Amino acid sequence: MKKVVIVDDEAPARSLIKEFLQDHKDLVLLAECNNGVDAVKTINTFKPDLVFLDIQMPGLTGFEVVKRLEEMPQIIFSTAYDQYALEAFEVHAVDYLLKPFKQERFDEAIKKVMKDSTDYLSQLHTLVNSLSGTESYLTNILVSVRNKLINIPTSQIIQIKAEGNYARLTTPESSYLSSYGITKLEQRLNPQQFIRVHRSNIINIACVKEVFSYPSSYEVVMSNGDVVKVSRNYLDSIRKLIV
Repeated sequence: MKKVVIVDDEAPARSLIKEFLQDHKDLVLLAECNNGVDAVKTINTFKPDLVFLDIQMPGLTGFEVVKRLEEMPQIIFSTAYDQYALEAFEVHAVDYLLKPFKQERFDEAIKKVMKDSTDYLSQLHTLVNSLSGTESYLTNILVSVRNKLINIPTSQIIQIKAEGNYARLTTPESSYLSSYGITKLEQRLNPQQFIRVHRSNIINIACVKEVFSYPSSYEVVMSNGDVVKVSRNYLDSIRKLIV
């Protein structure tokens, strides 16, 4: 059973989603909102599993709502504008419903909600890249914590450490396990912000506190006190920062 919130400033749009939801008994509607400010309060209070979210709304846009959420639910954007598809991928939306949509298209989106998150994110990645012809760097990463997805701005990541096929993301508050491997994350992160210093470590340049130089190696002290050793193969990554 998944808890649902609908956010749209147009009453007919909310009514249509409620009508389509009637065919999905495992989705339970908790609340609906007609503006972005109320949406943030409602979602942070009720902690829904799924949110149908409009983009252009009074108060806050759909993307501004996402940035203010304490825990990230699955999100299906519902909008009359197709130019936001790339941004929808950046916040890991499950799907992007372009108004007006019919029951069949709505049902396809629900199927994606029920699938494994890795599968639908990969499908959306492929779809958006084919539409835009380009890739942009990640500004947010979603990680699974119990039955929720937590939204982590990449600017808050201090370092990334490989853990087998996964990666451990360290922030000032905690650490999170990402289903993406460290090499895949390296490809999707801005190289002006993140550099790889070891086969098992990527660091955020903005979070470097000190660098200790030795005859044939470096050690980097991060803002949280972690010490990261720079391996021989990645010495040039640190040298390029020295001016």
